[in-house]
Amino acid sequence: MSLPTPTEPKPKPEPAAAPVPPTREQRRRTVRRRWITAIVIVLLIGVPAGYLLVSAGQSRDSGRDKERKWSATGLTSGWPSQVQRRIYQVPLPDNAWHVAYYETNNWKTSRLYVQFRTTEDQLATFLATYGATPEDLEQGKVTISARNQSVTGWDFGVSGPWSGLTHQQDDPLPTHNITVTRKPTGEALVYVVATSTP
Repeated sequence: MSLPTPTEPKPKPEPAAAPVPPTREQRRRTVRRRWITAIVIVLLIGVPAGYLLVSAGQSRDSGRDKERKWSATGLTSGWPSQVQRRIYQVPLPDNAWHVAYYETNNWKTSRLYVQFRTTEDQLATFLATYGATPEDLEQGKVTISARNQSVTGWDFGVSGPWSGLTHQQDDPLPTHNITVTRKPTGEALVYVVATSTP
């Protein structure tokens, strides 16, 4: 019968050394690193979120402005934008006054209605852009249809005398119906409907 071999006693683990407290410089670096991390997080999350909020607010306001603008009936006092004038090919005279306009759009046809006052000389310049002269205006002719008159509230049954012409162009270029009354004072009241069919 064999005797069990004695086991050697396990050595006792040495006590763990106490952690060295961080120096003041290390603490500063840690605090600085945490501040930088917090600032980066704020910039990465906060700035885009703020931008989205501002952008959404502006978009909502812009949509409301457009809705008010396009839901209005009749003419708006003021000049059409340069883009509108370029698209519809309505180059208003520089000295035009009492300018008003209205635009309608649907999937089939877009129209720009414009009225203004100008001088006889500027009327000639305006008509020249369509290859016409004041003499080309047909006396007694109203070229703007009753339907288009009802959109803006124009009434060519009053005042006058009226004269007009139509500047026809192939689609998608706009066609212009121009009706004018000329006053003895040397001014002309001009009404234009530019119709564009894509």
